[in-house]
Amino acid sequence: MEKQFEKYRGIHPGIVLDRELKKRSIKQRPFALSIAEHPQSFNAILKGKRNLNTALALRIEKGLDLEEGTLVLLQAYYDIHKEKEKLGRKTPNLAVLRKSLFWDTNISQIDWEKQANAVIKRVCERGDDEEKQELTRFYGQEKVQSVLQNS
Repeated sequence: MEKQFEKYRGIHPGIVLDRELKKRSIKQRPFALSIAEHPQSFNAILKGKRNLNTALALRIEKGLDLEEGTLVLLQAYYDIHKEKEKLGRKTPNLAVLRKSLFWDTNISQIDWEKQANAVIKRVCERGDDEEKQELTRFYGQEKVQSVLQNS
């Protein structure tokens, strides 16, 4: 991968590509047509709404004279980043949350997304500072404040 793109790991390749086109003063539509791609599809990729497939990435790299595989690697790093986000958000760190907070239920069977309001209320009412910090890390400050304000 070209060193200039190394810093873009985890960012959608379309956004990186959009920056590169602007930097080179290349217009989207004519470039899309020059590589035999529909302008609408190309635009969706540049906005980060569509993934970049290998065949198209190779055509773009050839059209921009980039090292072969650069955009494919960026797509792979983006996919890895998204997958890690999903995995990291499934459950809070259960080593921090005391099981006694959830005495009336099996903590391993809690649906942390569907039951977020009840979990937030319970931990904020009965949890210690470390548990509250874990809750904020998992759900985010905005979600926790929103639930507390609406209760």
